[in-house]
Amino acid sequence: MSSRTPSPLARSERLARSPVVRRGGQWWLVAGSGSILATHPTFTGELDRFAAAMDAADQAIADLRSQQADPPTPHPGRQR
Repeated sequence: MSSRTPSPLARSERLARSPVVRRGGQWWLVAGSGSILATHPTFTGELDRFAAAMDAADQAIADLRSQQADPPTPHPGRQR
């Protein structure tokens, strides 16, 4: 594992139910017959961008759920 701050996928996590896994900062293609390291910079860059988009979407959903769980805030000047 890297000594830098781990990304959300640095724990050896599968990317969106795909055959792609990030381990120790490297992308791997995983199949039942084995794994191969992905080294093409364009491909791994796209995987990084996709992982970042997935993380942002997950965070947005968590934020929405948190807002729904919070009681509504009163609006000044409105009476019920």
